Amino acid sequence: MQIYAQLLDEGVYLCSVSTMYRVLSDNTLVAERRRLARHPAKVCPELVATAPRQVYSWDITKLAGPVKGTYFDAYVMIDIYSRYLVGVHVHAHESGVLARELMEQIFAVHGVPQVVHADRGTSMTSKTVAALLADLEVTRSHSRPRVSNDNPYSDYAGSVIMPSMDPRERVRAGRMAAAG
Repeated sequence: MQIYAQLLDEGVYLCSVSTMYRVLSDNTLVAERRRLARHPAKVCPELVATAPRQVYSWDITKLAGPVKGTYFDAYVMIDIYSRYLVGVHVHAHESGVLARELMEQIFAVHGVPQVVHADRGTSMTSKTVAALLADLEVTRSHSRPRVSNDNPYSDYAGSVIMPSMDPRERVRAGRMAAAG
């Protein structure tokens, strides 16, 4: 900015102070003098499976019942490598004990995975499920807090497996949506 002041002293006016700063910064002739922290970009964690039976993802989806106001809970577990549904149970209510039974049956048939991923629902974080996974030495993985799309595989599976009885409507992630 010494050049700007010197030109003004000589009676030459080229532009305003803010325009001069903008021109100088566009040509990298002026920079911030303060030391500013440079924070690295946050990396979104992801689970990677290179073969079947390594990572399972599961979720519980609400299904509309035959009477308005009644719902069922569909427990869905999927192998994220092959996107194969390894287990589906439908119950009248949600509970950690039912989730444990689902996992025990699936692991007996399909084998024990290395990682089981879920969102942060009450059944997913229950002590019964945590104790089972700890006993089997399976790593628990949960969605990040306040992130809605960290469990896409089982959310998608829950929306596809349960068709509606009415051919004009279909169930999507536990909600009725008009087909169109």
